[in-house]
Parts: sequence; C-alpha cells; structure tokens
Amino acid sequence: MKKLNLAIIGQGRSGKDIHGLYLRGEKNVYYNVKYVVDADEYRRGVAEQIYPGCKTFADYRELFDLDDVDIVVNASYSEYHYPITEDLLNHGFNVLVEKPFARTRYECDRLIKLARDNGVTLAVFQQSNYAPIYTFAKEVIDSGKLGDIKQVSIRYNGFVRRWDWQTLQVKVAGGLYNTGPHPVCLGLSLIDFDPEYNVVYSKLDTLLTSGDSDDFCKIIIETPERPVVDIEVTSADAYSDYNLKLIGSRGTYKSTTLKYKMTYVVDGENPERPVIPTFLEDENRNPAYCREDLVKHVEEGDFEGDAFSVGTPTLYEQLYYKLTEGREMDITPEMAAEVISVIETVHAHNPLPLKF
Repeated sequence: MKKLNLAIIGQGRSGKDIHGLYLRGEKNVYYNVKYVVDADEYRRGVAEQIYPGCKTFADYRELFDLDDVDIVVNASYSEYHYPITEDLLNHGFNVLVEKPFARTRYECDRLIKLARDNGVTLAVFQQSNYAPIYTFAKEVIDSGKLGDIKQVSIRYNGFVRRWDWQTLQVKVAGGLYNTGPHPVCLGLSLIDFDPEYNVVYSKLDTLLTSGDSDDFCKIIIETPERPVVDIEVTSADAYSDYNLKLIGSRGTYKSTTLKYKMTYVVDGENPERPVIPTFLEDENRNPAYCREDLVKHVEEGDFEGDAFSVGTPTLYEQLYYKLTEGREMDITPEMAAEVISVIETVHAHNPLPLKF
C-alpha cells in the first residue's frame, strides 16, 4: 500500500494532539507526514522531533512551490478555515479542513464549488460521526427495538469555564462553533439530513466564559416525518448524565461516550388493556392508581473507543480511499455545510453583543 504525503497546517491542540496523535500512531498506515506548518518557531521544532524527516514552514504558502503533497490538513485557527482552504483549493491541493467547516453556508458552498471546479478532494473533519456512540445508536434505530423514534436528544454539556481564543466571536469561536458541529452533525445524521428540517427554537447565551461568545446553546430541530432533535451545548451544566438519548414508541435508549443502556417492550408480550372510562378502585373500593408491571427488556454494555480512538482513524481511512479510489465518504462536504447552516441560523436568531 502506497502512503500518501501529507502536510498539516497548525500544531495546536487539534493539529498536534488529535490529528497528530493518529498520524504518529500505529493505526496510521496510510499517510506520511512530510510537511508541517506553524507560525511558532518552537512548535516547528517540536514537529521536527515528533515527525522524523518532516520539513517545517512558518507560512502555508510555502507549500505552493511543492509538487509532492497529496493532502493538506487545515488545522489552523477557526477564523482561517475558510480563507486558507480557499487558497489551497485554488492552488490545486486536496484538503481536509477542521471543523467548523466555515463561518457561513455561503463560504461552505463556495469551497465545495472550488473543489469541484479544480478537480480536487475536499473533506471536513467531522470524526464524531464515526464514533461508537453514533454508529451503535444508528444500529439500535435500524433494529426497530425501540419502535418509531420520536425524539433524539444530544448533550455535549459540562461545568467548565474558558478564557482563551475559543471564547471570542471574532475568532469564529464559542461553544456552538467549536463543539457544536459534532452534536449538530449527529442530530442531522439521525434524521438522514432530511431537507425539510427546520430550526424551530434556539437560544444562545454567555454565562461563565470570559469572552463574548456563547457557552450556553439550546437547539430544537423538527421535520414533518422525522423525530424531534433536541441539542444542548452548555458549559454550565454540572448534572448531565448522558450524551445521546433516543425515545421511541416501544422504549428508550441512553448513552454516554463510554456505555449505553436501553429498556424496551416487545409486541405481544403486553396484551392491550381495555380502556376503563371511569375511576379505578382496589378490592376494598379504595381509589387506585392506573399502573402495571410491563414485561420489559433491558440491555446495556460498554463502547470500545470514542471519537478520537475510533472516529479519527475511520475518517482518515475513508479519506485515503476517497483520494486513491474515489470512494465516497460517509460525511460529505455538503452534509458538513448543512451543519454550518444550522449554526449560522442559531447565531442569526440570537445575536450576542460584540465586546472584543
């Protein structure tokens, strides 16, 4: 198997500790990290140590003089995802861009068109959709055990405070742009990116953060024939006990990123009870509550791996075969653009004051 030459822009938390963790690991049998770009001299020095034989640059435009780069990973600051990706596509490079894909749907659509017009591949790093928490939930839905799914609830919540660049609107940051692409993409995926979806309610607020962007977000998405999707991305929730919940006509499924549990009933095991159109009473003629012990089934288990240990390698594997054989990836740029549509809509409905 021929390895592809890869250049990565940015050696921050994502570039070094997410993409880099995979690219330096045993699961990477597809890529050779040949070039690393970072404006910081110290980080370039570290890159030369952890990627033996790689060459480093301070400016990504130095890549334009090279003819041996098969794919460029744009893990720059969020505000540069669009302009740097645009520049790379215009120079004929295949690009994997970190989330958020861009600030607006217009920017996403422009990048998609540029990739198509220039005959190159564009992919977006939405690796959470390859994680067990999502793939297993999809299996549960498809199995029919829960009946018709009526609601999908996704929580990416915690109780933390930030004061870095990820709290500033001018940096295309905040909880929704930074963390939100993951739960929004999961939610849209679980309704098959239904084109008739509509953001019927949203709320953004600034609570604990030192910046001027959101650290509280609530989104409700509806479609005519699909489940309600309820999404939260909140940094002020100390008691969230799940990441994903499915409510169906026959049962409920709940999971964290580590484990799951579901309780459901099976057709025929709980015969229908005739309706009694009056009050209920016990054998002593005392008022009685309407209750019964349903025959229920309970399943639970643990996940092996998460969005990083499973999701990242899976996305990079799919990207390799997209580049070498033209296979379609599970999450396309068009899908990632819909994620930004939701985020852009929520920000438009909930403008926050600019302070920085």
